[in-house]
Amino acid sequence: MIRVNPALNTVVKNVWSTVGSVLSNLRQPGKGSSMLVGVLLVTTLAMSAANLLLPVDSPLYVSTYTITLMGKYLCFAMLAMAVDIIWGYCGILSLGHGAFFALGGYGMGMYLMRQIGDRGVYGNPDLPDFMVFLNWQELPWYWSGMDQFWFAVLMALAVPGLLAFVFGWLAFRSRVTGVYLSIMTQALTYALMLAFFRNEMGFGGNNGLTDFKDILGFDLQSDATRVGLLLVTTLLLVIAILTSRAIVQSRLGRVIVAVRDAEARSRFLGYRTEHYKVWLFVYSALIAAVAGMLYVPQVGIINPGEFSPLNSIEVVVWVAVGGRGTLYGAIVGALLVNYAKTRFTAIMPDGWLFALGALFVIVTVYLPQGLAGLLQRFSGDKPEQAAGRELDSDASNGVSGREANA
Repeated sequence: MIRVNPALNTVVKNVWSTVGSVLSNLRQPGKGSSMLVGVLLVTTLAMSAANLLLPVDSPLYVSTYTITLMGKYLCFAMLAMAVDIIWGYCGILSLGHGAFFALGGYGMGMYLMRQIGDRGVYGNPDLPDFMVFLNWQELPWYWSGMDQFWFAVLMALAVPGLLAFVFGWLAFRSRVTGVYLSIMTQALTYALMLAFFRNEMGFGGNNGLTDFKDILGFDLQSDATRVGLLLVTTLLLVIAILTSRAIVQSRLGRVIVAVRDAEARSRFLGYRTEHYKVWLFVYSALIAAVAGMLYVPQVGIINPGEFSPLNSIEVVVWVAVGGRGTLYGAIVGALLVNYAKTRFTAIMPDGWLFALGALFVIVTVYLPQGLAGLLQRFSGDKPEQAAGRELDSDASNGVSGREANA
């Protein structure tokens, strides 16, 4: 007969109790996002210090390439969170958020191109190199003012936001839903991709915008600038997380969830559901545009390929892997999948799309709630049970609120 050491048994019970307590805390509203915010801040600060303060031959030194790669991952995480807000909480599957990401990137790219001045290949202080090559005689009117950072940022937000508002207003007022809406969003980004490929559009055609020199007077090739971009990206991502969490946990967020689960019933209760959809769609598009603005100075290029519908579909995979309707799940999914892509493409470049497709099938069949659902399962609470309690609470709050208003 095997005798178990009582001390060991006590240690195992304590460890298991601690793990269960951590998982239970993560299951509480906002806990997962708060922990993720802390991890992001600590990680990026540690990486920044290791890059700037440690010598190159130190085993703890973090290369500038890794800093840039991390910054790119965080931009993708912000884009994934934008899709999660509209898909996970409102039930709108957008296959065109890559368009808002790319438009924000082009806005920043236009500013960076204007900062090159006479340092370009052709030495023209007014026209970018690709315009000189195509024999353009003057700068197009829509490039005016893009040499000012504040104006470029404003346009990089206003154009995607206005596009999202017009598209959402027309689609949601017409009550287009489901797969039809998804196809329309995909058609939108595909149409923009074809338009931006044309040289006469004035955005660099197939080559896009590249060869950037500096931003706000800081050299884009310096280590300090790269670290600064990483820290700014982290800060804006944290702000986006906290703002989005505040929205989804507010009364507005409860109405949005009700629209997702029972739009007809919400409309019958007197809510203008299309207004909520349009507002959330625009908010999500603005987050995607900010991600694109941060992406361009770190990778050094923006071209029409960013409009590709395949990119938008890949973002949906990130959200599905992490778990939609959680905010932190989309971010974790984006970080994990893109890290896997970096490693996998180095080993087998042509096989990544097959691996991505297989990953999506596996997640759909075995992990319908993503990694966040798996976390809830290990914590002893089934996702559908947690969601049911949350919806019951939201429904009771919503009904009591309506009665009070009556």
